[in-house]
Amino acid sequence: MASSIGVPWPQFNDGLSYRDAVSPSDAGLTLIDFYSCKHKSSAPLQGWLQRVNNGQITVDGEVVTDPTVILRAGSELVYHRLPWKEPDAPYLLEVLYEDDDLIALNKPPGLQVLPGGLFQQRTVLTQLQWCASQCGSSLPGQESHPIPVHRLGRGTSGILLCARSKHAKACLAACFAHSTSAVRSNRGMNLGLVMERKITKVYRALASGIIDMDEIAINQPIGMIRYPGVAGGLYVALPSGKPALSRVTVLERRMQNNVTLVQVEIQSGRPHQIRIHLAFIGHPLLGDPLYSKGGQPNYNDTELEDGSFADDGGYSRPAKPVPGDCGYHLHAHQVVLSHLIKNEVMKITAPLPDILKMMNEAI
Repeated sequence: MASSIGVPWPQFNDGLSYRDAVSPSDAGLTLIDFYSCKHKSSAPLQGWLQRVNNGQITVDGEVVTDPTVILRAGSELVYHRLPWKEPDAPYLLEVLYEDDDLIALNKPPGLQVLPGGLFQQRTVLTQLQWCASQCGSSLPGQESHPIPVHRLGRGTSGILLCARSKHAKACLAACFAHSTSAVRSNRGMNLGLVMERKITKVYRALASGIIDMDEIAINQPIGMIRYPGVAGGLYVALPSGKPALSRVTVLERRMQNNVTLVQVEIQSGRPHQIRIHLAFIGHPLLGDPLYSKGGQPNYNDTELEDGSFADDGGYSRPAKPVPGDCGYHLHAHQVVLSHLIKNEVMKITAPLPDILKMMNEAI
């Protein structure tokens, strides 16, 4: 694999197909009742009517444009989402390390790792698939293409580990699970205790305001609340949530700009953990559009969005900020782990963006 990979994105993606099977309990529903009730988070009633009228739904392989068709148990429904132009996203990925089992990439900010929402093609996973198809077939025991084994937020840059073999995928998944379970099993114990971990992740971040303490251990649990525009809910600081531990070290206080450069070592892997934890202590990431002091969203209104819909019949983009929105400075700088085969300690480092360098590093 080259020192970098990446193919420019086409103007439009390939669209998507969403499949459903009609259960006995849903038999007798009309086509429009099925979609407007079962998939109301995708589009309002008028949006689903538009999709039916456009011939975008098939029943047992036949296009159906009558929304009042009665469904039978066992029928296969397919909604064909038309191709669309995804938002701009970078495509080049620097290769930091590679061997037969593992690839470490330097993900740029603004690129999503896995498909979701508006980004179904413009993702790291797609670039890995395209690269594998250009390089030819994989070796015995290898995956058809490298697979990311953890996530970084779309606005987060830095090290992304990808498994190149099935064995590596299983081992790396176990490493991440071990680190998170160690935090769970030590919940309520002295945070100064050293916990055996299979993998260590160190981030750089720029926090708003001046953090007084030189070191802080944050063990605020993280859970999920209902939030408009996020179908599965939004992760926030929540007492009833799952255990999470972040160790924050102040590297530089930039008094003139009222910001603090920090290093954060996370000993669990909850979604948006660093963003939530720094916001929880009153120092959200500089430029974070979503999380505010207390580790809560900037908007607490949990009412559903109105019934307006976009050209494809789906809801318009939420007016409120969502987790994928960028603007903050967070970089996965270093990962330390035991090599999957050689059992040697590996340290992988992603170059720092200038804004996250200390004064003596910028020289």
